[in-house]
Amino acid sequence: MTASPKEATRDAYGRVLARLGAVEPRIVVLDADLFRSTRSSLFAEAFPERFFEMGIAEQDMVSTAAGLAAAGKIPFANSFAVFITGRAFDQVRQQVALPALNVRLCGSSAGVTLGADGATHQSVLDVALMRSLPNMTVIVPCDGPETERAVEATLAHRGPVYLRLSRYETPPVTAGVEGFAIGKAIALREGSQVTIAATGVLVGEALAAAGLLAGRGCSAEVLDVHTIKPFDAEAVLASAAKTGRILTVEEHSILGGLGSAVCEAVAERATKHIPVRRLGVRDCFGESGTAEELLEHHGLTAPHIARAAEELARGE
Repeated sequence: MTASPKEATRDAYGRVLARLGAVEPRIVVLDADLFRSTRSSLFAEAFPERFFEMGIAEQDMVSTAAGLAAAGKIPFANSFAVFITGRAFDQVRQQVALPALNVRLCGSSAGVTLGADGATHQSVLDVALMRSLPNMTVIVPCDGPETERAVEATLAHRGPVYLRLSRYETPPVTAGVEGFAIGKAIALREGSQVTIAATGVLVGEALAAAGLLAGRGCSAEVLDVHTIKPFDAEAVLASAAKTGRILTVEEHSILGGLGSAVCEAVAERATKHIPVRRLGVRDCFGESGTAEELLEHHGLTAPHIARAAEELARGE
């Protein structure tokens, strides 16, 4: 039996967006001169009359998307994650989040796995920026199947959504999972000694780490925290009540993303002491390299995750 092929979440996104365009005529798609990379090109080919190429003008694109949403459309605005959340932050805040408009902001090629483009293009702060905005929902799918379910779920959701997508190819670890609920984490593996709460493309690495730990006699529970806001504190705390400790894993700064959300939930709601350790980009910018080299450099591969989880389980 051959393993299912790996796929980037941006590829699944482009495919499902084009499919949904055939059944939901209110969907319109905007891009900022990156439509081949963001994969919105698939929608453009199928529905050219509902696709708007805005050029290298992310701020104007977000403003236009807000206007389309106010007129009853469901706009999907696309660019690299670093540009749509950073360069257009004021427009997102003032024209999308403040009036709670039904805009989907799709940040593609996120994280250090963008690779050789380097620090200027690697978005490691985007979740923190979008999570800080009132009314904003933040979704970080981990693989192709989850991306398709997430995009489908956003159609019934009211209000702005930030969807974080990647060019890094990952295995379909959620292929057998049914349904998708915004704001509800998924337990992909049961365990009793340590909880590994992961998000995005590192969920697969977290599952691989749990496999390594099982071979060493350490039982790890793995949570797929696909929604960073609204945050599923109940699921995280329920898992921690079983295991007694939490390791967070994200391809993002440890400041303001998943690790911060877990620490906030534990500090405010846990009824007993729960040690938390955060793995991620440690308050620095990215740098040029292959995706694999950069994951290794930042300690975000399965062996690194397994080592941190084992140390946490031992109380180190």
